Amino acid sequence: MIDCGNDLMKEDYLKESAKTVLLVDDDRSILRTFTRILQKAGYETEMAESGKDALEKIQARNYDVALVDIVLGDSSGMDLLSKIRDKSPKTVKIAITGDDSRQARDEAFVNGADAFLTKPVNPVVLLDIFEEKLKRV
Repeated sequence: MIDCGNDLMKEDYLKESAKTVLLVDDDRSILRTFTRILQKAGYETEMAESGKDALEKIQARNYDVALVDIVLGDSSGMDLLSKIRDKSPKTVKIAITGDDSRQARDEAFVNGADAFLTKPVNPVVLLDIFEEKLKRV
């Protein structure tokens, strides 16, 4: 641990070094659940309830990870994955969906997903994937 001299400086250092996550889902309860899990693990999270909102956030700042639901009310999560890939290539993109078909999995990877998870998502598996994928960045 870096000795920053006082607690305020340590807190600022930890905030700066926290990995940032954009959570994209049109279900608020899912967003709240993922937020709690990820914040408890030390991630800084931001939520987007639509593809449009997610794109605005991606254009405004860089994220280490984007967790994207494939089925969004206003757009396709598949399209959003490819747009994030183009606008922010270093962002780790994780697709989540209730559709565990081979077709959905293949399409997600074609559109830039670095990982694919099916709902319900096991929090331990989610955090393991975050850790594994962020080591490569």
